[in-house]
Amino acid sequence: MLRLIILVISQSVLLVAAQSFLKISVMLFGKFAWTWHYFKTVFTTWQFAVSGVCALSAMIVWMYTLKHYDFSLAYPLLSISYVIGLLAAFFIFHETIPLTRWIGVVIVMIGVYFIAK
Repeated sequence: MLRLIILVISQSVLLVAAQSFLKISVMLFGKFAWTWHYFKTVFTTWQFAVSGVCALSAMIVWMYTLKHYDFSLAYPLLSISYVIGLLAAFFIFHETIPLTRWIGVVIVMIGVYFIAK
């Protein structure tokens, strides 16, 4: 069970990293335009490339997890990515998180505990 939890947390961290780097990169792209300059900016932004690498890595970890563990156990544990995503929003993007979302995180963590039990 510990190995599954480590795999799911690793996959979730990679998934949240991919989305965080994607958010950073789209903020750097500027206003969308059908121009070569815009698309050159998209494909030469290192944050966009790192987002892709993280997403691919998350998929590989998830493929391994699906091969070795029951879907009915592994998939619900992925809800921990919501918690990691909320923490990324708070610490990386300095977003204000309302109390209701923090309560939701606690509820999700309780659910993860019961699934893992």
